[in-house]
Amino acid sequence: MKAPWHFMTGGDWLVVLLLLTSSLGGIVSIAAMSEGSRVLITCGDELCFTAPLDQPRTLAIDGPLGQTKLVIDERGARIVESPCPRKICVSMGVAKHTGDLLACVPNRILVHIDGSSGKEVSYDLLSR
Repeated sequence: MKAPWHFMTGGDWLVVLLLLTSSLGGIVSIAAMSEGSRVLITCGDELCFTAPLDQPRTLAIDGPLGQTKLVIDERGARIVESPCPRKICVSMGVAKHTGDLLACVPNRILVHIDGSSGKEVSYDLLSR
């Protein structure tokens, strides 16, 4: 039985090389992102809280469904409890880099990490 790489053509090798290059580029770009300096929390359509990212605290944010619990610590900001049915926001993990977002859509809460540069981050797509 021949090894699988004996059956690969030049085009197959090119595809493998492109996939490896793009994966490595993605890893490098994520590692190069700057850490944010503050947390902006939007409740519905208005900004309801702003805090520095380097000051540990636990917040209870009121939304239409109830309270969403947000923890800010040395790892970053993360949602640990929410009254929403699927708890997708809880599984989003930690946000600590400039431009990171955490969203509890059913409870209408958006957590945005802002950088110290003051430059607005442009998004590809946002919807209401």
